[in-house]
Amino acid sequence: MIKHTKKQMLMLAAIASIGLSASSAFAQAKDVVVDGKGEVPYVIDARNVVARSGTGLCWRTGYWSPAAASTAMAGQFPAGCECDGDIVPKEKCTPAVASAPAAAPAPGPKPTADKIKLSADALFDFDKAVLKPEGKAKLDDLAAKSKSVKLEVILAVGHTDRLGSDSYNQKLSERRAAAVKTYLVSKGVEANRVYTEGKGEKQPVTGTKCDTVKNRKALIECLQPDRRVEVEVIGSK
Repeated sequence: MIKHTKKQMLMLAAIASIGLSASSAFAQAKDVVVDGKGEVPYVIDARNVVARSGTGLCWRTGYWSPAAASTAMAGQFPAGCECDGDIVPKEKCTPAVASAPAAAPAPGPKPTADKIKLSADALFDFDKAVLKPEGKAKLDDLAAKSKSVKLEVILAVGHTDRLGSDSYNQKLSERRAAAVKTYLVSKGVEANRVYTEGKGEKQPVTGTKCDTVKNRKALIECLQPDRRVEVEVIGSK
Protein backbone atom coordinates (compact mmCIF):
# COMPACT_ATOMS: atom_id res chain seq x y z
CA MET A 1 0.00 0.00 0.00
CA ILE A 2 2.81 2.40 0.94
CA LYS A 3 4.73 1.52 -2.21
CA HIS A 4 1.64 2.15 -4.35
CA THR A 5 1.11 5.56 -2.73
CA LYS A 6 4.73 6.53 -3.31
CA LYS A 7 4.40 5.56 -6.98
CA GLN A 8 1.30 7.76 -7.36
CA MET A 9 3.04 10.69 -5.69
CA LEU A 10 6.01 10.42 -8.08
CA MET A 11 3.67 10.41 -11.10
CA LEU A 12 1.81 13.49 -9.83
CA ALA A 13 5.10 15.27 -9.22
CA ALA A 14 6.23 14.50 -12.77
CA ILE A 15 2.94 15.77 -14.23
CA ALA A 16 3.19 18.92 -12.12
CA SER A 17 6.76 19.40 -13.29
CA ILE A 18 5.68 19.11 -16.95
CA GLY A 19 2.82 21.52 -16.36
CA LEU A 20 5.09 24.07 -14.73
CA SER A 21 7.59 23.72 -17.58
CA ALA A 22 4.89 24.29 -20.22
CA SER A 23 3.47 27.23 -18.30
CA SER A 24 6.94 28.74 -18.00
CA ALA A 25 7.57 28.35 -21.74
CA PHE A 26 4.20 29.88 -22.59
CA ALA A 27 4.78 32.76 -20.17
CA GLN A 28 8.06 33.53 -21.85
CA ALA A 29 6.59 33.45 -25.38
CA LYS A 30 6.03 36.89 -26.91
CA ASP A 31 2.51 37.83 -27.96
CA VAL A 32 2.31 38.00 -31.73
CA VAL A 33 -0.33 40.56 -32.74
CA VAL A 34 -1.06 40.28 -36.45
CA ASP A 35 -2.42 43.10 -38.59
CA GLY A 36 -5.46 41.02 -39.49
CA LYS A 37 -5.38 41.90 -43.18
CA GLY A 38 -5.89 39.20 -45.78
CA GLU A 39 -5.58 35.49 -44.97
CA VAL A 40 -3.79 35.00 -41.66
CA PRO A 41 -1.85 31.70 -41.51
CA TYR A 42 -2.25 31.37 -37.72
CA VAL A 43 -5.22 31.02 -35.33
CA ILE A 44 -5.90 34.38 -33.67
CA ASP A 45 -8.14 35.50 -30.83
CA ALA A 46 -10.38 38.57 -30.61
CA ARG A 47 -7.32 40.76 -29.97
CA ASN A 48 -5.60 39.49 -33.14
CA VAL A 49 -3.06 37.71 -30.94
CA VAL A 50 -1.81 34.40 -32.33
CA ALA A 51 -2.98 31.42 -30.26
CA ARG A 52 -0.20 29.22 -28.92
CA SER A 53 0.01 25.66 -27.63
CA GLY A 54 1.02 24.86 -24.09
CA THR A 55 4.66 24.76 -25.25
CA GLY A 56 4.46 28.15 -26.95
CA LEU A 57 4.04 26.92 -30.53
CA CYS A 58 1.80 28.97 -32.79
CA TRP A 59 -1.34 27.21 -34.03
CA ARG A 60 -1.37 27.12 -37.81
CA THR A 61 -4.51 27.41 -39.95
CA GLY A 62 -5.29 25.79 -43.29
CA TYR A 63 -3.98 28.97 -44.94
CA TRP A 64 -0.49 28.39 -43.58
CA SER A 65 2.42 28.12 -45.98
CA PRO A 66 6.03 29.30 -45.80
CA ALA A 67 5.11 32.21 -48.06
CA ALA A 68 2.12 33.19 -45.90
CA ALA A 69 4.25 33.02 -42.75
CA SER A 70 6.66 35.44 -44.42
CA THR A 71 4.04 37.93 -45.59
CA ALA A 72 1.39 38.11 -42.86
CA MET A 73 2.61 41.08 -40.85
CA ALA A 74 2.71 41.46 -37.08
CA GLY A 75 3.85 45.03 -36.71
CA GLN A 76 7.23 45.70 -38.28
CA PHE A 77 8.01 42.07 -39.08
CA PRO A 78 6.16 39.04 -40.49
CA ALA A 79 4.29 36.91 -37.92
CA GLY A 80 6.45 33.97 -38.91
CA CYS A 81 9.50 35.66 -37.39
CA GLU A 82 8.15 34.67 -33.94
CA CYS A 83 6.17 31.59 -34.93
CA ASP A 84 8.39 29.99 -37.58
CA GLY A 85 11.79 31.59 -37.22
CA ASP A 86 13.50 28.59 -38.79
CA ILE A 87 11.49 29.04 -42.01
CA VAL A 88 11.18 32.79 -42.54
CA PRO A 89 14.35 34.34 -44.06
CA LYS A 90 16.41 36.06 -41.39
CA GLU A 91 16.74 39.28 -43.36
CA LYS A 92 12.95 39.74 -43.08
CA CYS A 93 13.19 39.57 -39.30
CA THR A 94 16.10 41.95 -38.86
CA PRO A 95 15.63 45.70 -38.42
CA ALA A 96 16.96 47.66 -41.37
CA VAL A 97 20.11 49.57 -40.54
CA ALA A 98 19.85 53.13 -41.71
CA SER A 99 22.77 53.92 -43.94
CA ALA A 100 24.48 57.26 -43.99
CA PRO A 101 23.39 59.47 -46.88
CA ALA A 102 25.69 59.21 -49.86
CA ALA A 103 27.92 62.17 -50.42
CA ALA A 104 26.80 64.37 -53.27
CA PRO A 105 28.95 63.85 -56.35
CA ALA A 106 31.34 66.61 -57.21
CA PRO A 107 29.90 68.86 -59.90
CA GLY A 108 31.24 67.95 -63.31
CA PRO A 109 32.06 70.31 -66.11
CA LYS A 110 29.05 72.33 -67.21
CA PRO A 111 27.82 71.16 -70.62
CA THR A 112 28.12 73.74 -73.34
CA ALA A 113 25.77 73.99 -76.31
CA ASP A 114 27.13 75.15 -79.63
CA LYS A 115 24.04 75.67 -81.75
CA ILE A 116 24.72 75.70 -85.46
CA LYS A 117 21.98 76.60 -87.90
CA LEU A 118 23.00 75.28 -91.27
CA SER A 119 22.22 77.51 -94.25
CA ALA A 120 19.09 76.23 -95.94
CA ASP A 121 20.20 76.83 -99.53
CA ALA A 122 23.40 74.93 -98.81
CA LEU A 123 21.45 71.89 -97.69
CA PHE A 124 18.36 71.08 -99.71
CA ASP A 125 16.62 71.98 -102.90
CA PHE A 126 12.85 72.31 -103.11
CA ASP A 127 11.08 69.00 -102.42
CA LYS A 128 14.42 67.20 -101.94
CA ALA A 129 16.09 65.39 -99.05
CA VAL A 130 19.47 64.98 -100.78
CA LEU A 131 22.44 66.86 -99.36
CA LYS A 132 24.06 69.33 -101.71
CA PRO A 133 27.88 69.70 -101.83
CA GLU A 134 27.66 72.96 -99.86
CA GLY A 135 25.69 71.18 -97.15
CA LYS A 136 28.21 68.37 -96.95
CA ALA A 137 31.01 70.90 -96.50
CA LYS A 138 29.21 72.45 -93.54
CA LEU A 139 28.60 69.05 -92.00
CA ASP A 140 32.28 68.18 -92.42
CA ASP A 141 33.08 71.23 -90.33
CA LEU A 142 30.46 70.22 -87.77
CA ALA A 143 31.86 66.68 -87.46
CA ALA A 144 35.35 68.08 -86.92
CA LYS A 145 34.09 70.43 -84.18
CA SER A 146 32.29 67.60 -82.40
CA LYS A 147 35.61 65.75 -82.01
CA SER A 148 37.09 68.64 -80.04
CA VAL A 149 34.51 68.33 -77.24
CA LYS A 150 33.24 65.54 -75.04
CA LEU A 151 30.22 64.87 -77.17
CA GLU A 152 26.94 64.11 -75.44
CA VAL A 153 24.38 64.43 -78.19
CA ILE A 154 23.73 65.98 -81.58
CA LEU A 155 20.17 67.04 -82.36
CA ALA A 156 19.18 67.31 -86.02
CA VAL A 157 15.76 68.91 -86.63
CA GLY A 158 14.42 69.01 -90.17
CA HIS A 159 12.08 71.69 -91.58
CA THR A 160 10.22 72.42 -94.82
CA ASP A 161 8.51 75.38 -96.43
CA ARG A 162 4.71 75.67 -96.40
CA LEU A 163 4.14 74.36 -99.92
CA GLY A 164 2.46 70.94 -99.94
CA SER A 165 0.31 69.09 -97.41
CA ASP A 166 1.09 68.91 -93.72
CA SER A 167 1.56 65.13 -93.77
CA TYR A 168 3.86 65.23 -96.81
CA ASN A 169 5.98 68.02 -95.34
CA GLN A 170 6.26 66.21 -92.01
CA LYS A 171 7.74 63.15 -93.71
CA LEU A 172 9.98 65.30 -95.88
CA SER A 173 11.38 67.09 -92.82
CA GLU A 174 12.10 63.73 -91.19
CA ARG A 175 13.93 62.51 -94.30
CA ARG A 176 16.07 65.65 -94.34
CA ALA A 177 17.03 65.17 -90.68
CA ALA A 178 17.83 61.50 -91.38
CA ALA A 179 20.04 62.50 -94.33
CA VAL A 180 22.07 64.73 -92.01
CA LYS A 181 22.45 61.93 -89.44
CA THR A 182 23.56 59.45 -92.10
CA TYR A 183 26.23 61.83 -93.33
CA LEU A 184 27.52 62.64 -89.83
CA VAL A 185 27.78 58.92 -89.02
CA SER A 186 29.76 58.41 -92.22
CA LYS A 187 32.19 61.01 -90.85
CA GLY A 188 32.80 59.09 -87.63
CA VAL A 189 30.09 60.41 -85.32
CA GLU A 190 28.51 57.63 -83.22
CA ALA A 191 25.02 56.86 -84.48
CA ASN A 192 23.58 56.63 -80.97
CA ARG A 193 24.73 60.22 -80.34
CA VAL A 194 22.62 61.69 -83.14
CA TYR A 195 18.89 62.19 -82.61
CA THR A 196 16.62 63.30 -85.41
CA GLU A 197 13.24 64.97 -85.47
CA GLY A 198 11.02 66.47 -88.13
CA LYS A 199 8.97 69.62 -87.57
CA GLY A 200 7.39 69.78 -91.02
CA GLU A 201 6.27 73.29 -91.94
CA LYS A 202 5.44 74.32 -88.36
CA GLN A 203 8.48 76.55 -87.71
CA PRO A 204 9.18 78.75 -90.75
CA VAL A 205 11.83 81.42 -90.49
CA THR A 206 10.51 83.54 -93.37
CA GLY A 207 7.47 84.74 -91.43
CA THR A 208 5.18 86.88 -93.64
CA LYS A 209 7.99 87.87 -95.97
CA CYS A 210 6.67 85.77 -98.88
CA ASP A 211 2.93 86.33 -98.40
CA THR A 212 2.62 88.73 -101.31
CA VAL A 213 4.62 86.61 -103.77
CA LYS A 214 2.21 85.08 -106.29
CA ASN A 215 4.50 83.57 -108.91
CA ARG A 216 5.20 79.94 -107.85
CA LYS A 217 8.84 79.90 -108.95
CA ALA A 218 9.47 83.16 -107.14
CA LEU A 219 7.62 81.85 -104.08
CA ILE A 220 9.74 78.69 -103.99
CA GLU A 221 12.87 80.85 -104.11
CA CYS A 222 11.51 83.18 -101.41
CA LEU A 223 10.75 80.27 -99.08
CA GLN A 224 14.23 78.75 -99.49
CA PRO A 225 15.35 79.59 -95.89
CA ASP A 226 12.54 77.42 -94.51
CA ARG A 227 13.95 74.30 -96.19
CA ARG A 228 16.61 73.57 -93.61
CA VAL A 229 17.99 71.30 -90.92
CA GLU A 230 19.01 72.87 -87.61
CA VAL A 231 21.79 71.04 -85.84
CA GLU A 232 22.60 71.46 -82.15
CA VAL A 233 25.76 69.99 -80.67
CA ILE A 234 25.78 69.42 -76.90
CA GLY A 235 28.98 68.46 -75.15
CA SER A 236 31.51 69.58 -72.58
CA LYS A 237 35.06 70.85 -72.87
